[in-house]
Amino acid sequence: MSKQLLLGDEAIAQAALDAGLSGVYAYPGTPSTEITEYIQTAPITAEQNIHNRWCSNEKTAMEAALGMSFAGKRALVCMKHVGMNVAADCFINSAITGVKGGMIVIAADDPSMHSSQNEQDSRFYGDFSLIPMYEPSNQQEAYDMVYNGFSFSEQTGEPLLMRMVTRLAHSRSGVERKAQQQQNEISFSEDPRQFILLPGNARKRYKMLLQRQEEFIKASENSPYNQYIDAPNKKMGIVACGIGYNYLMENYPEGCEYPVLKIGQYPLPKKQLMQLIDTCDEILVLEDGQPFVEKQLKGYLGIRVKVKGRLDGTLSQDGELNPDSVAQAVGKENKSEFSTPSLVEMRPPALCEGCGHRDMYTVLTQVLKEEYPAHKVFSDIGCYTLGANAPFNAINSCVDMGASITMAKGASDAGVHPAVAVIGDSTFTHSGMTGLLDCVNENANVTIVISDNETTAMTGGQDSAGTGRLEAICKGIGVEPEHVRVVIPLKKNYEEMKQVIREEIEYCGVSVIIPRRECIQTLARKKRNK
Repeated sequence: MSKQLLLGDEAIAQAALDAGLSGVYAYPGTPSTEITEYIQTAPITAEQNIHNRWCSNEKTAMEAALGMSFAGKRALVCMKHVGMNVAADCFINSAITGVKGGMIVIAADDPSMHSSQNEQDSRFYGDFSLIPMYEPSNQQEAYDMVYNGFSFSEQTGEPLLMRMVTRLAHSRSGVERKAQQQQNEISFSEDPRQFILLPGNARKRYKMLLQRQEEFIKASENSPYNQYIDAPNKKMGIVACGIGYNYLMENYPEGCEYPVLKIGQYPLPKKQLMQLIDTCDEILVLEDGQPFVEKQLKGYLGIRVKVKGRLDGTLSQDGELNPDSVAQAVGKENKSEFSTPSLVEMRPPALCEGCGHRDMYTVLTQVLKEEYPAHKVFSDIGCYTLGANAPFNAINSCVDMGASITMAKGASDAGVHPAVAVIGDSTFTHSGMTGLLDCVNENANVTIVISDNETTAMTGGQDSAGTGRLEAICKGIGVEPEHVRVVIPLKKNYEEMKQVIREEIEYCGVSVIIPRRECIQTLARKKRNK
C-alpha cells in the first residue's frame, strides 16, 4: 500500500478507516482533535456512511461508541486526557461489559500542559480498568496498533485504551498503509445479558475480567510492540515506554550500550521485565508522563533492584521528556544542537483582536469593578479563559469543564453577591446544563454569561452542539424567559450591555445573558472559502 506523511493523530485516523471503521465518536480537545477532523474529511467516510459528527461531551461519545460495538461494528473514541475523567463512568464499566465489535479509546495526554489544566497520565485509567493498553513510540506504530487493535479488541472481547502524547500526536512521519478492510456486519453477543450490569451479573463478569489478566500479560509478552534488546553493559537496564524509546534512540543512533526493554503494550510483559531485572544492576525508567511504570516496578521489586526515574529525581517529576533530559539520565553529555536565543521572550496567548469575548469582558469588568466591588467571576474552559490575563484580569476561577456555573452557585450559597459565571456555548452543552438545572431547582442567585461565538473555537472551530438552541435550552431547563437575555457584543452596544448586566445582577434568582457574535476566525474562513 501507499506510504504517506502523517501526523500521529492522522495515522490513527487512517488506520481506523483502513481497518473497517463504522463510527468515530469524540469531543474536540487538543491534542486529539485532528483524529476526528481527518476522518470527517476523508472521501471514504461519506462513501461508506461512517459516523463522524462531534458529540456533546466525552461521556456521550464513549456511550455511543459502546452502543455501536454492541451492534458488532468497529468504533473509535477520541478525547484528550482530561476527557477521560468525563468518560470514566462508561469507560470503566465497559471493561466489565466487554465489547462485541472492536472498540479503541484514544486518550491524548498533554505532558507539560501545553493546553491543559493538568498532566494526568491516562495509563492509570487502563490499569484501573484492567484492560490492555497501547502506547506507540512513533507514527507507524500508532497506525499498526489501531489497524490491528480492532481485531485484538474483538479477540479479547475488551475495549482497548491507546495513549498518545502531544509531541507524537502533532509531529509527522512516513506511514506505510495496509489493505482496506470492510466494515463488520451487524451482529450481537451470544450472551443476551452481557451488557446488563445488574449487580448479580456484574459480579460474574468482573470475575471473568480478573481471570483474564494472565491472558493479557501473555499477549504483552508476545506483542511485537514490546521488545527486549540486549547489550553488553549490564550496569543499567532501561525500560523505555512509548515516545521515550524514540528519545533514547536519538541519543544512541548506533544502538544503546545498555539492555533496553521497549514498552508499547500493557500490562507489563513480566517475562521480558524479569529478564532485564535479572541481568542488570539497576533499572532506569523512561516514560513521558507520570511514574506509572516506575511505581509498578518498585512494587514488583521492593528493595531488590534500584529503580531510577521520576520518583528519585533522575528525571523531573513534571513536564515532557525530551532527548536532552534522556541524555542526562543515561549519563551522556548534553549536546543539544539548538537552544533558545536569550532575546526570545515567552508570549502568552491572548484573545484575537475583534473577538466577541473581548467586548463581553470589557463591559462586564467595567460594571463589576465600578459598581459591585464584592463580585466574583467563575470562568470555564475555552478561549474566554484568557480573560484571566491582562488587560482584563476578569476571572477568579477556571477548574474544569462546566465548573463555572456550579462554582458560582456554591459561592452564592455561601453568601457571595454577585456570583457571576462565564461559560462558552460549547462548554455549556458539554457539561454546563446540569449545573444550570441545579441553579433553577434552588432558584440560586447567580448571573450566568454564556459567551456564544457559535463554534468550538479553542480547538479550531468545530461544530458547537448548542448553536441556535441556547435560549430554548435555558428556558426548557426552567430559567424564566424574561431573564434569558441576548446581546450583541459590539462597542456600539456597550451601554445596552451594561444595562442588561445591571438588571440581571439585581434580579434575585437565576438569570442568563447570552452575548452572541460569530468567532472571527470561523467567519474569516467562511469568507475565504466563498
